[in-house]
Amino acid sequence: MFYWLLKWVLLGPWLRLLFRPKVEGLEHLPGQSAAILASNHLSFSDSIFLPLVLPRRVTFLAKAEYFTGRGIKGRLTAWFMTGVGQVPIDRSGGRASEDAMATGLRILGQGKLLGIYPEGTRSPDGRLYRGKTGVARMALEAGVPVLPVAMIDTEKIQPPGRVRPRIMRVGVRIGAPLDFSRYEGLEGDRFVLRSITDEIMYELMTLSGQEYVDMYATKAKSELAAGRVPTTVSLADFEQPVQPAA
Repeated sequence: MFYWLLKWVLLGPWLRLLFRPKVEGLEHLPGQSAAILASNHLSFSDSIFLPLVLPRRVTFLAKAEYFTGRGIKGRLTAWFMTGVGQVPIDRSGGRASEDAMATGLRILGQGKLLGIYPEGTRSPDGRLYRGKTGVARMALEAGVPVLPVAMIDTEKIQPPGRVRPRIMRVGVRIGAPLDFSRYEGLEGDRFVLRSITDEIMYELMTLSGQEYVDMYATKAKSELAAGRVPTTVSLADFEQPVQPAA
């Protein structure tokens, strides 16, 4: 209930008025069935603008730290994240990763839309980084399509060092659903999972127009902090996903 109140009454109308989000590809969204929305990740506001433009509710898996802060700010953050449809997960790896997978599968099993950022964290410089294979495994285990989603210009609203948000138009571009049923039963094959993930990232690169870097975003942050710029891969050089043998 609070999700819809926030979207249509408390926050949504102001965001639509100020930022005039433009959405393309809504026709690709399933009417009632489950699906994964795999999005690039440019800004904290991605998890606000994507739900804002969709007629259906979308639930994101969010890092648990958003829900465990102390004091008034911590409680307000947890309240807000819950209100915009986010579910806390532990990203420390190991057993926590399995718990996150189980949470995602439960949401999909209820016929809902699940939002995932395959990069695992926000892009440190506006480029698109290597995807993690959890999205592929979840798609295969749940047997649902993956819709690539490109967030456009959300990183320009409040770049690092800027206190006051910049009022400007942002975009959301939804691609055609990707069907990976040809890989059914192969969710334990790491090469298949990598192929699926790379196919998703290829579609995200095409939709968003971002430069692609074949490196995890977490490592890229360390490289950039050390003054090294990760090498970009061009669209022509991006390795096409390998089709399974007949």
